[in-house]
Formats: sequence, structure tokens, C-alpha cells
Amino acid sequence: MEQQYVEFKGIGKRFIGVRALHDVSFRANGGEVTALLGENGAGKSTLLKILSGAYTADEGVYEINGAEKHFATTQEAIADGVSIIYQERQLVKELTVAENIFMNMLPSNRLGVIDYAAANAEAQRIIDIFRLPIRSTDRVKELSVAHQQMVEIMKAVRRESNIIAFDEPTASLSETEINTLFSVIGHLRDEGKVILYVSHRLKELFQITDKIVVMKDGALVDTLKTSDASEKELIRLMVGRDIGDIFHHLDRAASFGGPVLEVRNISNDNISDISFTLHKGEVLGISGLVGAGRSEIVRAIFGADKLQRGEILIDGKPVKIGSPADAIRAGIGLCPEDRKDEGLVLENPIRTNISIATLGLVSKMGVIDTKMERDMSLKAIAAYNIKTHSAEKQVIELSGGNQQKVILGRWIGADLKVLILDEPTKGIDVGAKSEIYNMIIGLAKSGLGVIFISSELPEVLNICDNIIVVKEGRVSGTLAREDASEEKVLTLAM
Repeated sequence: MEQQYVEFKGIGKRFIGVRALHDVSFRANGGEVTALLGENGAGKSTLLKILSGAYTADEGVYEINGAEKHFATTQEAIADGVSIIYQERQLVKELTVAENIFMNMLPSNRLGVIDYAAANAEAQRIIDIFRLPIRSTDRVKELSVAHQQMVEIMKAVRRESNIIAFDEPTASLSETEINTLFSVIGHLRDEGKVILYVSHRLKELFQITDKIVVMKDGALVDTLKTSDASEKELIRLMVGRDIGDIFHHLDRAASFGGPVLEVRNISNDNISDISFTLHKGEVLGISGLVGAGRSEIVRAIFGADKLQRGEILIDGKPVKIGSPADAIRAGIGLCPEDRKDEGLVLENPIRTNISIATLGLVSKMGVIDTKMERDMSLKAIAAYNIKTHSAEKQVIELSGGNQQKVILGRWIGADLKVLILDEPTKGIDVGAKSEIYNMIIGLAKSGLGVIFISSELPEVLNICDNIIVVKEGRVSGTLAREDASEEKVLTLAM
């Protein structure tokens, strides 16, 4: 069998006011994992969307095994053996795992009747390869975010595509699930498939890739063998400068104020007897394995999940929180883990996404004052360095880092006392992460109490002043930053 390959030749793409890609040329071979690396907005996802048929290139061509291709739809690309696994999951949550894996291609018998037994059996075979504790008959809406992401990946494996691109596939996965995914990718590579891999987690690139294509501002900067690259060199190529230790220069608060949030023995179906105190000026981390109950704790505090018992105090006074609206009135803001499904209205402009949580500040007698709304959004755009030419730009057109800044900017006019950040740097490049770290520390220095959740332990250890570790919905221990280490956190988590 001849070696598979895909080759990009002078690819260019423009959107209104933006040059997304310019003269991008490189070849990705079968039997290799080729990384696409660059800051948010570097053009990686745009290139993959051109390969998938979702976009059309304005300049240049791409070839698969020497044949020039011009996919007009994603269905054409899939039929030609190209699968793109995007960070945004393409799943129908009301359907079962098997129905999603076989989307539009469910097996049928000779009479044309869908053979659900065959579909479930084959889907379960793939699930078992991934060693997941789910069933083919489970509805996707009942799965965790991590398992939903794995279902997305299983769809591509089932298609037996020759070219598979992974766009931030590990952003929602635990360490165990990542190891399983890497095992599957290694198997696909050994079968001679072309693997394109996008990730901002540099450690992963050294674990799984053979070659790294670095992009910046829509152009190709360099192509390196992974074995010849260093993390420091990759960061310099990505951001155009040496940003050094991104944690070392954080200007932390010298001391904390009094308690701003007290959580006393809160419980529901997902968490049990959670208690802690957050002080003004403090960044408090919540760590633990995926599924340990981290997000469930903050959802309960924010009123997104109902409490069965327990008490929440703000500035020493008990508050009753039965909904997110109650939490916002009490001075609590949340940036949720799933920013695309729960944090943003993607088809709406930046302006309305920023004002959505504080409409009372931009309304008169129940009618939105668009000038006040625009002024608020422009203030947030400037304060959080959101890269856009207009407040009217649709949020779906922004990079992941800028989408996260829109959610942060949402709280600029609110009278917040507590800001909860659940995976705020998920799928964000190292340059944008550095900006967000400084924003978080700056918010804490201004007197806010900040709760910070991240699956990346180095972030938790370096950003947070104190760390709560949770396991199976309970607090298993608390560590101060000066006493914390990866080993200690993982011991408590496991």
C-alpha cells in the first residue's frame, strides 16, 4: 500500500477585515502524527475547515495522495476519507451513543429496516477499545463532557477515515482518558493513516507527535521534527517572543481581606457536606480528577443545581440561592466549564453576550438602551483586550481565548464579590493563558474572591493561594500553595 499523504500548497483565506490564512504550504504523511501549533487565531482551525469542506480556500490548493481536491461540503470530505474532530462536539444529545457513532449510516437489513442490534454491537466493540464505562445504548445527554468528547472521536474511528484531524481533543479528558486516546492515535498512525493534531498543551506534542507545523497570524512560521524541538523554542515561534515563566511575574495580593464567601455543609445528589471559606483577594483552587465533583460544587453555589441542605454566606450574611439570578444578585459570577454550550450565545454579537448577565444595568423601564449596552461592551473589549474590529462581531467568529475574555468581560459592570472560573484556559494558547492569569490575579488584587478550577495541575499550583481537593463529591483535603505539590494533590484526589 502506497503512503497516504495530504499536501497544502499556498493556501489563503480571507474573511471581512481579516486575513485568516496566507500562503500556507506543508505536507503531512501517513504513519506520522503532525501537530498544528499556534496561538488562538493563528489559522489552525480555518485550515482544518478548508480540508473538511466547511470553508473554501480563496487561494492555493490541497492534494490527497497527489489528487487535487475541492470539497464543497463536509459530507464530500467524509466520503473521501477525511474526518475532522473539532473541539465543539457535533453530537445529537437526545440520541444514543450508537446512533451518534453511526450518524446517517445506521446498518439495515435486506428490507431496509434499521438493524439496531448490529449498530449497538459494533458501537460497543469500539467503546471497549476505548475502555470506557459507558454503553452503546446510553443517551449522549446523560454522559459527562469527557465521555461526549470520546464519542466524537469514536465516530471518526468507526468511519475508518484515512485522514483524521484532532482539534484540541484532550481539553475535557482526564489523564486516564488521554492515555487511552493516545493509544488509539498510536494505533491509527501505525495503520498508516494521516493524523493532524491540534493542541495548546505542549507536553502532549512531545508525547504523541512526530512533526510540528508552527503557525502565526495565518502564516506558516516553521516546520520541525518533534525530536529536534524544545518547549521554549516552540513558544518563541508561536508568540514571536520569549515569554519566560508565565507564572513567575504574577503580581499577587500581599494579604487577604475578611471572608467574602462561606460554604457550610452544602449537599445534593452530586456533592456531600462541602465546606470552605473564601477571602477577599484570595484565589482558591478546586482540584480533583474529572468527575470528582468540582463543577458540581460551583454549579450548586451559583444556583444552577439545587441544594438539598447546607448554607451559603456572603460577607457573613446567609443568602438563599435558588437560581443563577439569585447568585448574581448576591454578587456571585460564573464562567462555566463549557463556554460554547453554557457560557455564550455563539450566533449573537459580542455586545449582547457581554450584557446578557447584567441587563438591568443597560435597561430603562424594561427596554434595553443599545447605546449603554454598546458602551459597556466597548469598555469590556478594551479592559480585557478582546481582539475584534467591532462589538457587533459574532462570538462564533472569535478564537477560544477571545471567547473566554468575552465571558470575563460580562462581569465588568456587575457588583461582584465572588467570581468563579471553571476551566477558564481550556483550549487556549500559552500567550492568551498568560493574559488570563494576569487578569485573574488582578481581579483578586481588586478585592474579589476568586474560585479557580482547572484540569491542568501546574495552573492550580501556581495560580491559587489555597487548594481544595475533592474526591467522589467530598473534600478530601486542603493545601496552601507553599505546601502543595502535584504528588500531594494527586494523592488526595486518588
